[in-house]
Amino acid sequence: MYEKTFPNKRFKHTLQFLKKHVDISQSILDLGVKNPFSDIMISEGYNVTNTSGEDLDEDHSSILNSESDVVTAFEIFEHLLSPYEVLKSIKSKKILISVPLRLWFSSAYRSKTDERDRHYHEFEDWQLDWLLEKTGWKIKDRAKWTNPVDKIGIRPVLRRFTPRYYIVYAERV
Repeated sequence: MYEKTFPNKRFKHTLQFLKKHVDISQSILDLGVKNPFSDIMISEGYNVTNTSGEDLDEDHSSILNSESDVVTAFEIFEHLLSPYEVLKSIKSKKILISVPLRLWFSSAYRSKTDERDRHYHEFEDWQLDWLLEKTGWKIKDRAKWTNPVDKIGIRPVLRRFTPRYYIVYAERV
């Protein structure tokens, strides 16, 4: 299924990483509204609940009230002003997070038509690692991958060699 969905490379790597660290018997709280990847997780047999679209910088109730075994946050933390507070509020013992990496040759993403669709943070890997450490998590595994695009130009060439996504699996210390 994920082979034919956009963006298939990111979904493929994310699903492989998820399967490596999370058993289908474990319940998942996926931060963010229901999306194509949460549908993929469900189709793969995972028990997934999404947050409801509330501003996670302001409202942690869905996180605090969750009894899930694992929290996933796939391309969510770059949209938050304070991912520190969200990470501190998670009660689950396991977390999987993926973020777009900061690209030295491109400015942070900002939609011109949707004010909610912008990146407040684009992390370097060490920044996410430090954030997790400061909020009581120990990284157990990590991976990066590129995001090539079928366009002509210097940036598209650089995207073939420069990792764009970073994913981590961490456990509460």
